[in-house]
Amino acid sequence: MWASMTSLAPVARARAVLAGRGRVPRSSRLSALALVGAGSCLLAQSFVGGSLGVSTRTGRGDRVARAFFGGPSPGRDTPIPDAPAPDATHFLTGNPMYPPWPAGMEEAMFGMGCFWCSENLYMAKEGIYSSQVGYAGGDINNPSYQDVCTGMSGHNEVVRIVYDPKVITYGDLLKVFWERHDPTTKNQQGGDRGTQYRSGIYYYTEAQKQLAEATRDKYQSELEATKAAGGRKISTEIVPAPTFFYAEGYHQQYDAKPGSRRYCGLSPTGATLPA
Repeated sequence: MWASMTSLAPVARARAVLAGRGRVPRSSRLSALALVGAGSCLLAQSFVGGSLGVSTRTGRGDRVARAFFGGPSPGRDTPIPDAPAPDATHFLTGNPMYPPWPAGMEEAMFGMGCFWCSENLYMAKEGIYSSQVGYAGGDINNPSYQDVCTGMSGHNEVVRIVYDPKVITYGDLLKVFWERHDPTTKNQQGGDRGTQYRSGIYYYTEAQKQLAEATRDKYQSELEATKAAGGRKISTEIVPAPTFFYAEGYHQQYDAKPGSRRYCGLSPTGATLPA
């Protein structure tokens, strides 16, 4: 995510800040946490001079990731230590970050590149009860950000949205999904590259699946009519919602917090979803 990082020095400085958390301002700690976490994927790739953010299951990128992060993780039986606390509340809405949700609320899950960016598109909209970022669709339980950055865990960075369908519909959420990222660039959004940045709709009901597929077909027709994607086909995976694992607390509602680094790696096509 941090395209300017090309050495270990920033991470070393960030870790030094974290080592003295009681003696530094909260905003500095937040920046340091984001630096260690969000910069790690890019730093691993920078050692070999490759495209920043690339994560692959095989080849040089995989070897670099193993060298930087210490090899693949077997996963965990319990949530990662840095996951939000069970009583955590949403930074904007003040509502719980964990279920059970109030009666009438529904869930949606999307992968559309950097989860800082995707959560930012939804979290302040009217009708959103809560939102969380995390990891889904991989091969191990309770992965950390570092596990996902190796490209070997198979997880996607996702946003889970808890919404009131009487106020904002699933169709409204899908319109944002299609129009605010590029669903044709497989495993990539802008400069963010890797399997963790793939485009995905993870449905909870048959109705969500049908609407996701119908809007995909409409959007593909619009892309072809407008040539907005240069002839590329939509590569979005539409599959049942996998287990959602919470990302570290410092990733949650990142863009809404003081001291956050304003960043968006999403790369929309410019096409609109037909009504």
